[in-house]
Amino acid sequence: MAAVDKPDPDQPGPRGGGPGGGGPGGGGPGGAVLVTGGTRGIGAGLARGFLRSGARVLVCGRTEPAEVPSAGSRAAVFAQADVRDPEQAAFAVRRAVEEFGRLDVVVSNAGGSPYAAAATASPRFHAKVIELNLIAPMHVAQAANAVMQRQADRGQGGGSIIMVGSVSGSRPSPGAAAYGAAKAGLHHLVTSLAIEWGPAVRVNCVVPGFVATEAVGAQYGDPATVAAVEATVPLRRMATPDDVAQACLFLASPGACYISGACLSVHGGGEPPAFLSAGVGSP
Repeated sequence: MAAVDKPDPDQPGPRGGGPGGGGPGGGGPGGAVLVTGGTRGIGAGLARGFLRSGARVLVCGRTEPAEVPSAGSRAAVFAQADVRDPEQAAFAVRRAVEEFGRLDVVVSNAGGSPYAAAATASPRFHAKVIELNLIAPMHVAQAANAVMQRQADRGQGGGSIIMVGSVSGSRPSPGAAAYGAAKAGLHHLVTSLAIEWGPAVRVNCVVPGFVATEAVGAQYGDPATVAAVEATVPLRRMATPDDVAQACLFLASPGACYISGACLSVHGGGEPPAFLSAGVGSP
């Protein structure tokens, strides 16, 4: 019987994905990263995290910020795009490729919703919330996947797509029903895309809980209220944008080379069940 050479696990496979399903830089030194909604809040923290890792970062948003995210002497590149529009979503992806010559990682972070009672919110409001938090990430992912698959076909490595979900998608979200439903859909979308787009492209999701951004007061109230919210978290604090960035950096790294279709909770242990606050023991 003729000898058969065993594949080297450290070398790219037939699709060029390599052990991590990403390009030569990934989310680290030399990597090319796109962060949607990356000019403020969690998104800006994600951009800074990737910049600190040595990656080249493009952020997009609907309006140009007064200052782009930076880390030390390194700054992100900005592209104006409303990712709810599929053409603009594709433009953001194309702009990253033009800037960096390739695309290794996309973090689909743009999203959010104001408080709105489900009984009285308008049909247009519900549709817009779902469009921003579920349909827009799909637009971005489709455009990014096309680029990453072509890279893999050329033996240049595929890529990693990371969605930013929310605990609102995995537990009741009164006052944000459409938002919670959209995030639940996003969590499920990841599992389907991971099957359709592997092995060249890995698709995962981070699922943050409470996050203390620059808008923490507007979101949660005065310092006493924020402290009360933090007291409900097993780790006794809210996450920081950098906590979420560290989770994304892991999912983009070779250390996550066999992780696809997963949702990684970044919630400090989650929310204790309500019966515990009533002094009732475990059932």
